[in-house]
Amino acid sequence: MTDPTLMLHEIPIDLIDADALPRDRGSDDPEALGELTTSILIEGLRQPVEVFHIADPAPGAAEYGLISGFRRLAAVRTLGQPTIRAFIRQPDSIPAALAAMVSENEARSQISPWEEARLVVTCLQREVFPNPDAALDALFPMLSRQKRSRMRGHVLVVECFGTTLNDPEHLTVARLDRLAAALRSGWEGLLCDALLSCRTASAESQWAALAPCWTRRLRRTSPHRAARAPRAGC
Repeated sequence: MTDPTLMLHEIPIDLIDADALPRDRGSDDPEALGELTTSILIEGLRQPVEVFHIADPAPGAAEYGLISGFRRLAAVRTLGQPTIRAFIRQPDSIPAALAAMVSENEARSQISPWEEARLVVTCLQREVFPNPDAALDALFPMLSRQKRSRMRGHVLVVECFGTTLNDPEHLTVARLDRLAAALRSGWEGLLCDALLSCRTASAESQWAALAPCWTRRLRRTSPHRAARAPRAGC
């Protein structure tokens, strides 16, 4: 008997909800998306997307949620094609579907450390997982103990600076680690104060504005913490 998960389907694009799951890719390179769109126009879609049936969709709402193939779906939409080739998977749960998405993206494209941590934060906000540890267990089960601790620190950074830092997807692991260490040391207020005057500045200008904070930390000067809720976004 043929495995139904291996069967290809032509699914109307309008029936697919690309945001049914929290995505680990927050932004995309327009040039790369343009190249993908051109490739699909000339050669067709080489790799089908993966979707799952949405349980009890509302009348007129999407019937399928996207698991993998976010950029491919966007490219086909740009081309105005009415349908897309897809495999229909049916994970046991939303966490299982998220884990499948993360696994596929890790194999096909580089996701930045910020995007990985933001996925965890988004899942917590949507109450997909009860706490960060449960999210990390499900989404990144192969993490070593050291990398797990590092990612928990990155989650703190996203919680605090998710709406403050510009172009955060390009932050290096070293910079994320530095921000996480500062937050764990109680420097949230000082960092937020340093960023108040440069909310619209470039990413490098924002990082330069934080330089005095590192100097004060190295001198072991106790910072003044502004009165604000922890990690609420500054």
